[in-house]
Amino acid sequence: MTKPKPASPTTQAAQKAVLDGLPFEDQFDFEQAQRGFIAAVPDGVILNERGRALWDLNEYDFLAEEEAPDSVNPSLWRLSRLNMFNGLFKVCERVYQLRAFDVAVMTVIEGDSGLILIDPMTTAEAARAGLDLYYAHRPHKPVLCVIYSHSHIDHYGGVMGVTSADDVAAGKVQIIAPDRFMEELSGESVLAGNAMLRRAQFQIGGLLEKSARGQIDTGLGKGAAKGRITLIAPTQVIREATETHNIDGIEMVFQLAPDSEAPAEMHMFMPQFAILNMAENTTRHLHNFIPLRGAVARDPRIWSRHISEAMVLFGERTDILIGQHHWPTWGRDEVRAFLEKQRDLYKYIHDQTVRLMNHGLNREEIAEQLDLPTGLDQEWSVRGYYGTVSHNSKAVYQRYLSWYDGNPANLNPLPRREAGTKMVDYMGGAEALLIRAQADFEAGEYRWVAQVLSHLVFAEPENPEGRELLADTFEQLGYQAESATWRNAYLYGAQELRQGLFKLSPRPPVSPETLTALTASALFDFMAIRLNADKAAGLHWRINWHLGNSDERLVMNLQNCTMTHVLDQVADDAVVSVRLSQEVLVAINVRQTDVAEALAAGDMEVDGDVAIVEQLFAMLDDFSLMFDVVAPSLKEE
Repeated sequence: MTKPKPASPTTQAAQKAVLDGLPFEDQFDFEQAQRGFIAAVPDGVILNERGRALWDLNEYDFLAEEEAPDSVNPSLWRLSRLNMFNGLFKVCERVYQLRAFDVAVMTVIEGDSGLILIDPMTTAEAARAGLDLYYAHRPHKPVLCVIYSHSHIDHYGGVMGVTSADDVAAGKVQIIAPDRFMEELSGESVLAGNAMLRRAQFQIGGLLEKSARGQIDTGLGKGAAKGRITLIAPTQVIREATETHNIDGIEMVFQLAPDSEAPAEMHMFMPQFAILNMAENTTRHLHNFIPLRGAVARDPRIWSRHISEAMVLFGERTDILIGQHHWPTWGRDEVRAFLEKQRDLYKYIHDQTVRLMNHGLNREEIAEQLDLPTGLDQEWSVRGYYGTVSHNSKAVYQRYLSWYDGNPANLNPLPRREAGTKMVDYMGGAEALLIRAQADFEAGEYRWVAQVLSHLVFAEPENPEGRELLADTFEQLGYQAESATWRNAYLYGAQELRQGLFKLSPRPPVSPETLTALTASALFDFMAIRLNADKAAGLHWRINWHLGNSDERLVMNLQNCTMTHVLDQVADDAVVSVRLSQEVLVAINVRQTDVAEALAAGDMEVDGDVAIVEQLFAMLDDFSLMFDVVAPSLKEE
């Protein structure tokens, strides 16, 4: 097994150019990121009930060095060190934040009699650890309200670490979310969950060693906490463009910001504190228009407009700007300047991409030509640590013109294995290709070498020289990357080429807690995308479903190898009728139990042929997480 290699002379020169080109003497962010510090994450570690570390900031001790090593872009090294400031921070009287317990921040607002929490991080364990640290230094008031700022998993997944479904059902705790929160969550985190999880391994780099030649950050924070991902459905949904609510004595003005960083997102203004919370629509870098894990293309034109609207609505009354990642901005003038840069950043990339698109340039040509404009290019707060101008411009192109660039040669290309075989043959075979690729590698032509060798490893996956040279190439590209997500993708690609796929314990791509909290319609959509069409050929069934715990009824129709459903209906011609709770339906879906066991336990009633219900669940695919990405799997994998 080949270990990571040193930075090449080409990479060292690239890092030197970054050092010479940016204002590293500016230390203001380091002062702001530490402002209000009360206490660090205890021992830097979060443990589960069995004593296993789910989060360990000690793995990043190497970031204590101020000077970046040759294997890390100096600009990214700077942000990675800023993201190490961790623990409990006071923003102002009655407003606190828990940072670096996870990739996301949890905000705590002290109401008159209890606590309002904004975004309980990714996992229950991380959220609980954060709240425990808060309680160690502040009065132990009960949690009365949890607010989800938007529909991404790191902003709701830890909710059961700070409250319970029972307390919410009893009315003791309120859950507030933006309009369409549950619908949009279902689309991103559930239907495409397995593919996104696999791709997130490359984006976040969670399976990489934490080191100067490995994972150092994600841009938004150090990484995603491990543990239980949970969900409790909202009890109140913000539906109007702006709504004002009094929550335990705190006036909160909610501003919906749909189709921005998330399809369901909102900002929050608290007049008595003069605080504006921009959720994740403004961060300390350039965000993603499509993250590398995948998502529906975001609209930066609308995104920029929502920032403008927030400035008009709240700008003259805002003294402190916070978000659900990174550190705050203090001072009215500083807040306005920061928001102006973020507003213009997203609109600039949108407008210039569309301009060049209308001149006839394709995605790659636009990405090659476009860069940050003069005036923004020296600003730390808009650097491409998470998104990049390159892949964000491609997202804009995709949003308007789709994946197709208009050239018929690209309309129906061969799949990657077939194309790889043909390409290697056209280049005179693997040996000839490797000679040329090695020469280009030595010349520092890493982007081209990666392109060419990708064909080789798909044509000949067991070619050791090809895999190793491609790994070396990815590594140098990763070392040079200013974007943490690009670095992680390249370095994790190199690791898989050298070590093969990780052997991970099989688990459902979506947690049972999340599936149980979904609407019945969303759960049946999840079943539908798992239907193996070949196994359903020739079948035409109508099945009545009665979800006892919610008294919800629906008719599922299986026809033309497609599963559809209609809510609030009962079919007279159903081949079978099923009564069970949504919890049991979820347990059968994730293979925690089966139809026979549920019937035997009295958790399920079937009126009709039980064999049909068993056959239905047998036709649903279970997805393998570790599918091929950078190369076909080797036989021993």
